[in-house]
Amino acid sequence: QVQLVESGGGLVQAGGSLRLSCAASTARMDANGWFRQAPGKEREFVAGICWTGRNTAYDDSVKDRFTISRDNAKNTVYLQMNSLKPEDTAVYYCAAKPVGLFLTQTYYTRGDDYDSWGQGTQVTVSS
Repeated sequence: QVQLVESGGGLVQAGGSLRLSCAASTARMDANGWFRQAPGKEREFVAGICWTGRNTAYDDSVKDRFTISRDNAKNTVYLQMNSLKPEDTAVYYCAAKPVGLFLTQTYYTRGDDYDSWGQGTQVTVSS
């Protein structure tokens, strides 16, 4: 496992933007994902990215508004969130899964696939 630290959450008005960051404690060949959990709801997949950054996936609810990216030189994954809506309010979690050389183009959408999780960062969108 690796330690993951999220940052960048906060309070923003509807229509605004935030950029979340997820920094890993050590360099490891990982696929990464962002998940979120709103009060009273189950954790849900938001976005995933393969190790190379070439392939990404998004939940339909955030497609065309959110962008996941990575900078492997900095051991950091990002989630750019634009056109935020009140229903995006949740705690956002970063996750990591180690991959081998033959899986560098693969992303993962299930939480059970990941072995490392951050502590979460709160995103609140006011109407």
